[in-house]
Amino acid sequence: MMLPDDLQKLIDGGESITVEFKESHSNITKDVYDTVCSFSNRDGGHIFLGVKDNGEIIGIEADKVDKIKKQFVTTINNDSKMYPPLYLTPVPYETEGKQILYIRVPVSQDVVRCSSKIWDRNDDADIDITHHSDEVYRLYARKRGSFFVNKVTHFGIDSLRSDLLERAREMTRVREKNHPWKAMSDEAMLRSAGLILTDEYSQVEGITYAGILLFGKDSTIMSVLPQHKTDAIFRVLNTDRYDDRDVVITNLIESYDRLMAFGQKHLNDTFHLDGIQSVSARDNILREIISNLLAHRDFSNAYVAKLVIEKERIFTENANLSHGYGALNLATFEPFPKNPPISKVFREIGMADELGSGMRNTYKYTKMYSGSAPQFIEGDIFRITIPLMEVATATVGPMETVLHDVPHDVLHDVPHEDFVDKIYAMIKENPNITRKELGERLGLSIKTIGRRIKDMGNVHYVGSGNNGHWEIDPFD
Repeated sequence: MMLPDDLQKLIDGGESITVEFKESHSNITKDVYDTVCSFSNRDGGHIFLGVKDNGEIIGIEADKVDKIKKQFVTTINNDSKMYPPLYLTPVPYETEGKQILYIRVPVSQDVVRCSSKIWDRNDDADIDITHHSDEVYRLYARKRGSFFVNKVTHFGIDSLRSDLLERAREMTRVREKNHPWKAMSDEAMLRSAGLILTDEYSQVEGITYAGILLFGKDSTIMSVLPQHKTDAIFRVLNTDRYDDRDVVITNLIESYDRLMAFGQKHLNDTFHLDGIQSVSARDNILREIISNLLAHRDFSNAYVAKLVIEKERIFTENANLSHGYGALNLATFEPFPKNPPISKVFREIGMADELGSGMRNTYKYTKMYSGSAPQFIEGDIFRITIPLMEVATATVGPMETVLHDVPHDVLHDVPHEDFVDKIYAMIKENPNITRKELGERLGLSIKTIGRRIKDMGNVHYVGSGNNGHWEIDPFD
């Protein structure tokens, strides 16, 4: 049977987190079972026997194909080798006149062990995580669909900040004028948000980690999650260290406030139109990447979350319970809930939208702000990168100076004719108006105003400096 085109494309694409090549020219490669285990534990995958690491097809000796198939099936069904046993069958194909075997490995609902070891997949490598307790915990968490932030603490409502609970009630007005939380007691509100649960082993109720992170006193947060921290860094002039920094160690709601303020401090707020509505692309980008940074991180991991502003980019990093690896595609992306109770509260108080909308919004506003596309990288460390024009960082002077070199098509999509009519009207009303005043009234840079007037063709400036004036020549 000839190799189908879709499988040939997988070979052509090389090894990855879901594709592995094994030579197995005359005997099955022993580490193929490690790969089966890691694929089962991660996202599934495709194994090709008879293919070298570089993608060169060497084939399997014709008289050894059946032997290798039988050996593989026997081993994979042996619970002393693979537990729980897996029921996989290699499929023979012919390509380039050579025989290869193809094995499709699905994702297992259980954690799979190979020779009593637990293997996980990272990029194009199989990793033995047996003695890495944190990695094993995260693997089990992925498999059973449980969430670390639902872990129940011994703390009660008195360990939370009543002012934050009240603030959350007030913030629900963004979502709904008569939100049900406004009429609830603190306890009822926490139960509604899934922040009071019963421990499945002790059967004792308590505030969850999510509740502590959202509304807890700082001392309480540190007592249950001493690794909780977000590092905000501005690094443009002093690239070896930083120009400004804020180490944020507090509840998630006030963490959001401080990170937003940090971003607003160091990023210019250029003018944009969304339809006919003036919007702050900067603030919308910050809202999306900061809410993602806070609500979707893996809080069981001690990796320090980061918001970093550099000369040509903003990027965030946070620990992540990944469901894949590599760059996410907006067209094919399928969102997975990471910390549902935290995300729910963020949505109810207007700090985030529905699951999956953040990626679309970030694309939209990044296009407005910098004319480029953001990048989302899925992995055990989740990364978002927002490209910047150099002028987007607030280090080069007042806004009117910063805007001079911003291309018009990056600033907004207002039709050219609309601005032409407005410029004509303003010059007729006041022939002494300056380019700066025109720009301020239209929300354009001085350079863009100059380009607009040049394109108009019949408007020219007579005289020099503040003593000159505009004249409009009639078209022939």
